[in-house]
Amino acid sequence: MLTVALPKGRLAEEALIWLERAGWPLPVSADERRLIVPSRDPGLSYLLAKPIDVPVFVEQGAADMGIAGLDVLRERAADVFEPLRLPFGYCRLSVAAPADRPQRPLRLEISPRVATRYPRLTDAFFRRRGISAELIVLSGSVELGPLVNLADLIVDLVETGETLRANGLVELRPILASQAVLIVNRASYRLHNEAISPLIAAMRRAIARAQEGDVF
Repeated sequence: MLTVALPKGRLAEEALIWLERAGWPLPVSADERRLIVPSRDPGLSYLLAKPIDVPVFVEQGAADMGIAGLDVLRERAADVFEPLRLPFGYCRLSVAAPADRPQRPLRLEISPRVATRYPRLTDAFFRRRGISAELIVLSGSVELGPLVNLADLIVDLVETGETLRANGLVELRPILASQAVLIVNRASYRLHNEAISPLIAAMRRAIARAQEGDVF
């Protein structure tokens, strides 16, 4: 049996749409309280996990395949096979600051306090620019950092920018363009290639049809 790890939340909804378009057997239940869900095919089941954890389940072999955001793949530095980028989940990891921040280049910041859920990518970004940033790692509501004087800057995902604007923040600099990615455990890809390759091919065909303008 193959196991596919899906991220909970909004990405899962879009992932299920594309799984159906590709003809993959769908989970028999969309109840996110169930963590392991069988599909209509006894040879395939689904594992529901937090988005940040999907690469871990796939890398460690608890799941054979998965769908994850490129942002969490790079943050986790996951050693997985990435056969296909998927046409949803588009966003960007960006540096943002209060709208009333004095206009100056980031390179002139002296030991800024930066709130983020992405410490690895954030640290690498500032180090490349010779900036010694103090990282404040949060698990959510990163936009609160500057509002309560906890941080000078934030690094977080931006899709439309509405949340930033609603909290008096502006985007300064993108760090990483992200989208959903189909990932595969490297050992599983070798051992179960006869089962995995057709699924990848089916997804690739579905994406190609969409790009050609076919209506599903």
